[in-house]
Amino acid sequence: MKHLLTTEGMTAEAATAVLDTASELKHTLLGREVRKLPTLRGRTVITMFYENSTRTRVSFEIAGKWMSADVVNVSSSGSSVGKGESLRDTALTLAAAGADCVIIRHPASGAAHRLAEWLEESGTSVVNAGDGMHEHPTQALLDAATLRERLGDLAGRRIAIVGDVLHSRVARSNVHLLTTLGAQVVLVAPPTLLPAHVDRWPVEVSHTLDAELPSLDAVMMLRVQAERMHGGFFPSAREYSIAYGMSERRLALLPDHAVVLHPGPMLRGMEIAAAVADSPRAAITQQVSNGVHVRMAVLYHLLAHEEEVA
Repeated sequence: MKHLLTTEGMTAEAATAVLDTASELKHTLLGREVRKLPTLRGRTVITMFYENSTRTRVSFEIAGKWMSADVVNVSSSGSSVGKGESLRDTALTLAAAGADCVIIRHPASGAAHRLAEWLEESGTSVVNAGDGMHEHPTQALLDAATLRERLGDLAGRRIAIVGDVLHSRVARSNVHLLTTLGAQVVLVAPPTLLPAHVDRWPVEVSHTLDAELPSLDAVMMLRVQAERMHGGFFPSAREYSIAYGMSERRLALLPDHAVVLHPGPMLRGMEIAAAVADSPRAAITQQVSNGVHVRMAVLYHLLAHEEEVA
């Protein structure tokens, strides 16, 4: 694996290999007082985040450091980007400085793919940490890792993705990955928050959350991305919560084994009730924890796996 840019087109074998590696790394570190592995010693990993982030940025940094890589953070406000430098020139500068891997989050869809094209000759790997409304592949992988821990094999499992699907790169990456792993995905959202081309996706579509809950193995609540909305996509926050929020009443409609996910940050009281978010049925903090191990696995497959096989 040279880059990780998307889950679209990723084979089940490749995804399973990353998930299995993440599980092995998690068990390797379990109980260790010093959570350090020498796997990426001498490697340099650079994070470039042009959008705000807590979970993704921190977990990539921790993942790199737990693998003994040198991790350098670059932000648009503290770099030459603030002086007008182009993304291409910034990327080439980082590669010339010795970056083995560049992790990028950018507001423009396709930015990670362009970065990979520009850095092809340098040999630097690129990881997409979220590009506009396109994809967020490591989030989908950590969601799958969490679902595997809670449910076992995902083949045949029925999983709902609920809310602002239109603006969600998390939803897109999960649709591609979960269906590849054999899950049945149903999108639950108002018509205004579904993409125009949703009929091309291998999913079911529903506008009524209550009707879907009794048949679900997992429900993934999405953040309402107000910063990407220009116009009225639903009447009010209260009406959205009534129709599509995960309340305690709705939690009771789920089968006993079903799990609730949320990529964060959560709008408590609108997308998900506080009592649900803090319930043992929810795996939200488990997602964050698994995010570190999944991103360790991604860095391993990008920077170390081929050398170890050789």
